[in-house]
Amino acid sequence: MKSTPLILAACLVAFFSTVGAALPYPILAPLFAAEATNNLNHFWGLPPKLLLGFALAINPLGLLIGATLLGPLSDRYGRRPLLLSTSLAAAVGHAITASALIIQSYPLFVVARFATGLMEGNDSVARAMLADNLVGNERVQALSWLNSSLYLGWLAGPLIAALSVGWGMTVPFWIAAIALLVTFVVTALVVPRQSPSHIAATTGWWHVVQNQHALKLLTHPELLALFYIQLALTCGITAFYEFYPLWLVEVAGFNAQGIAWTTAALCGVMAVASIFAGRIHRQEPLKTASMFAVLIAATIATVGLGNATIGIVAIVLFGIPNAGYSAMMPAWSAERFGHLGQGAVMGLLSTIFCLANILMALAGAVLTLIDTRLILLLGAVLSASAAWRIRQWNLPISSPSSPTTEPRST
Repeated sequence: MKSTPLILAACLVAFFSTVGAALPYPILAPLFAAEATNNLNHFWGLPPKLLLGFALAINPLGLLIGATLLGPLSDRYGRRPLLLSTSLAAAVGHAITASALIIQSYPLFVVARFATGLMEGNDSVARAMLADNLVGNERVQALSWLNSSLYLGWLAGPLIAALSVGWGMTVPFWIAAIALLVTFVVTALVVPRQSPSHIAATTGWWHVVQNQHALKLLTHPELLALFYIQLALTCGITAFYEFYPLWLVEVAGFNAQGIAWTTAALCGVMAVASIFAGRIHRQEPLKTASMFAVLIAATIATVGLGNATIGIVAIVLFGIPNAGYSAMMPAWSAERFGHLGQGAVMGLLSTIFCLANILMALAGAVLTLIDTRLILLLGAVLSASAAWRIRQWNLPISSPSSPTTEPRST
């Protein structure tokens, strides 16, 4: 397929960006849950779990800002320059993160994670690149692969970290830096040069930052409804991603290697499910998305309520509905709202995911002081509410190619 190299480049960007965001999960969970003290888990004498929650939240904060701005900036300056510059800068950020761990500097670690997240918010640019160049079923399939790459990155990050941390705590971050350099080279080779947007001659980058960021889309009623639905659903997903490793430590007694093998099984299930999820084509995509959201809520709740064995099975099976949902909603959004600018639309979806990461990391920092299962149950409730809201969203969903049709939202 002629578009295969372009899809590969986009998936690499998405995958390694989220790998970088998820790397610390199996490293930090045992570190901050350990009784042994160091300058990282007892900074300023604060509770270790509180420090863990903040460390988990700071990278998504960078992702949030990056996702909000990088997509619209790529509408102006072009996809290729943004992908190249952010991949290279993120590689540098991982190198600084590794240095912060070596000297056990919690502030430097936090700053480096924030800066890296800022650059790794470029998955919205990769989404927009695919939306620009592909149409129809090929676009749906490509966006399914890209979104699967994103979610697999959240899962593979902990896996890579857990398998490589035996050679040293900084090794996973050096691996991420090298991988992003490879991504830089692949992007440089396969992504075509394009002329910047016609607005480049009349507007500067600060104008884009102020007036064309992804959140400007929330003035559209349909996109505001989508924002709340996606936020609730992704809060459930990120609550799962961020805290199932801690659940495995506390409930199942796992170490980093145990987390790695569980994550490997989850990655395998999700990879297989993603192959079939991209082929799903229904006349009512939101109804299908609602079904997957219900299953997402059910699997998260099972982890929160189950024992070690039942919970581990639910963790692995979570990949099936998650792959299905990630195939439906972004492709539907690209079809329906693409006339508003694919970079901004995909940036909004990425922004929502990053915001959910921040909210759940901060909520988890508090709730895990009581019981880690509480944050998982909160995630299940939020996912279920999103499923219900999707079912109630009274839009003309059978004809997404007619974006000018007025919605009849409930």
